[in-house]
Amino acid sequence: MIHTLPIAEIDATALPRDRTGLDPAALAELQASIAANGLRQPVEVFQTATGYALISGLRRLTAVTNLAQLRGTQPEIAAFIRTPATLADALVAMVEENDIRQNPSPWERARIITTLRDGGDFDTLDAATRALYPHASQAKRQRLRSCAMVVEELDGLLATPEHLSERQILRLSASIRADFTTLLVTALKESRANTLEAQWQTLLPVLVEAENSHTDPTPQTPGRPRRILRPIAGVVVRREMTRDGWVLRFTGPEATGMLMELVMDEVERVFG
Repeated sequence: MIHTLPIAEIDATALPRDRTGLDPAALAELQASIAANGLRQPVEVFQTATGYALISGLRRLTAVTNLAQLRGTQPEIAAFIRTPATLADALVAMVEENDIRQNPSPWERARIITTLRDGGDFDTLDAATRALYPHASQAKRQRLRSCAMVVEELDGLLATPEHLSERQILRLSASIRADFTTLLVTALKESRANTLEAQWQTLLPVLVEAENSHTDPTPQTPGRPRRILRPIAGVVVRREMTRDGWVLRFTGPEATGMLMELVMDEVERVFG
């Protein structure tokens, strides 16, 4: 049964969304379609103690709200009232609807997995992944689980992570499994890059080293190899593999030209 509900009674933030932002062009297109032909598909909500919580239809809700504001009318929207047994069931419904209508990015899919795990309903990322994608193949769930691990470690450090491809996220996941997490996090925090493209270039040497680490003939001893060093306050030294050889990258407020002279003197002393 379809109900007409005041939009003011619908909380669009009650559930963690699996979409980090709405594409302005797609929203404008939907808004024009609704203005010309009306709303073809109601949103989905469930009743709460104070009103209703949105399950699916965030773009439709936003478009109808915008149109009502332009027209100066009371914003209302057609809605199906669902009765999910648990929060997890509501999230599964949201994910399924978004997957059908407009595929979220790999990062957005993974982020909702970590959100569900952090909500306390599931103890592990594996359990949360199985709950959200019960019909997915084992290979797809493994990829989603790997992407969720990257969100868990790097969320908040990347400029626009929803623009990362699945292949890029899986490369990051492989580096995390190879125990390069600290180096990845430090590289991002110490970098001045403020776009995803620039940040990716910062991370590439770390990814290459991680991918080659399983064939590195260097003897493995406790505490070695050292990839990060903080010799004094205000200086971070990162060891990086590049195409042309190894680089020691000095960052921090105390990484001055004078310090570099001291380092060069010490290198000259060591190698005679």
